[in-house]
Amino acid sequence: MEKIFDNTQVAFSLKSDTELDRAYFLFKMIDSEPLVRIGTAVTNFAIKAHLPVEGLIRATVFDHFCGGVNENDCLTVVDKMFTKGVSSVLDYSVEGKEEEEQFDAALAMTLRTVEFAKERLAIPFAVFKPTGLGRFELYEKLGEKQTLSPSEQAEWDRVVARFDKICSEAHKKDVALLIDGEESWMQDAADDLVTDMMRKYNKEKAIVFNTLQMYRWDRLDYLKGLHEIAKNEGFYIGMKLVRGAYMEKENKRAEEKGYVSPICVSKQATDDNYDAAVQYMADHLETMSIFAGTHNELSSYKLMEILAQKGIAKNDNRIWFGQLYGMSDNISYNLAENGYNVAKYLPFGPVKDVMPYLIRRAEENTSVAGQTSRELSMIKTERKRRKGK
Repeated sequence: MEKIFDNTQVAFSLKSDTELDRAYFLFKMIDSEPLVRIGTAVTNFAIKAHLPVEGLIRATVFDHFCGGVNENDCLTVVDKMFTKGVSSVLDYSVEGKEEEEQFDAALAMTLRTVEFAKERLAIPFAVFKPTGLGRFELYEKLGEKQTLSPSEQAEWDRVVARFDKICSEAHKKDVALLIDGEESWMQDAADDLVTDMMRKYNKEKAIVFNTLQMYRWDRLDYLKGLHEIAKNEGFYIGMKLVRGAYMEKENKRAEEKGYVSPICVSKQATDDNYDAAVQYMADHLETMSIFAGTHNELSSYKLMEILAQKGIAKNDNRIWFGQLYGMSDNISYNLAENGYNVAKYLPFGPVKDVMPYLIRRAEENTSVAGQTSRELSMIKTERKRRKGK
C-alpha cells in the first residue's frame, strides 16, 4: 500500500503560514505534560472567576480545535474543508449538563444539526452524546439493573423520547446519525437504547450508528452478538469504531471498586482489537456500515488495503474515515485527495461550555504516545518545505 500520509503539502493545503505557526505553538505546548496541567488549571480558574480569557482561548486553542460558537459560525470552516473533499460532522460539544432544560436545549440543537446536514452535501452525518440528553446517573442505574423510582422512570421516558425524536428526524431526512460512546459504567443502558433505535430506523440501511470503543476487550464480542440479533430481526448495523477517550478514568475506577478493568492490557492489544473489528465489519458490509474514527495511520492503511482486496470502491458510502478537527490533517486530507470518504468531527459551542472538551483533547494528546510528536514533525516538515520554495 502506497504511503500517502507523509504528504504535508496536501495535509496543510488549507493552512496559511500564520495558522501553521499557531498549530506548531499549540502542539509544542501540548507536548509538555506539566504545561497542559498548569494551562488546564489556570484556564478553569480564569473561566470560573469570569476573567476575560475567552478572547485569548478563542484565538488559540478554540479556533484550532473547534469550528465556531454556533452552527452558522462553522459554515466557513465546513465549506473550506469541503473544497478539498473533506466533509464535516457538526458536534455540539457542550458537556456535563444535568438539568432537564439543558437536555431539551441539546435536543433542539441536535435537531438543528440534522436539518443542517440534510441541506448540505458537505455535512453527511449528525452526532450527539447520550449524556447530552439525559443524566449520567440514570444510565448508570439502568445499566446496573437497579429499579428506577416512578420519577426516575418518567425522567428516563423523556430521555428515550429525545433519542427517538432525533433518530426519527434523521431517518425522515435520510441523514446518518452517530451516537458517541462514553464511560463503560453508563454504556450498557445507552447501548440497549441505541440498539432499539437501530431496530426501528435501520430497516432499509444504517441510519443510526452506535460507537464501539475498541480499547475495551469485550467490544468485539458485543459486535458479534449484535450481528446475530440484527440478522434474526432484520436490521442494519451502523458503527463508529474508535479506540476510546476515557482510559485513565476507566482504569482508576476499576482499581478503586475492585473489578477487572474493561480496558485492553496493552496498546498493542487495543490496536489488534480495533483492526479485528474493522475486518469483521468489512466482511459483513452487506448489513453493516463503518465509520472508522481513527488517528492511527496503520489502522487507516489496513482499512484501505481491505477495500482494495475486496474490490470495494474507495467512495463506497458504507465506509467512512473520521478524524477530529485540528488533528491528523495528514490522514484526513490525503485520504480525501485519494478519493476516500472522510469526515472531520467539528466541535462547536460557547467557548466556556466547550472548555471541558478542549481540556480532554489536550490531556488525550499528552497521554497518547507519539500523537503530538507526529503532529509536530509533520508541521515542521511543511514549514521547512514552504521556506525552501
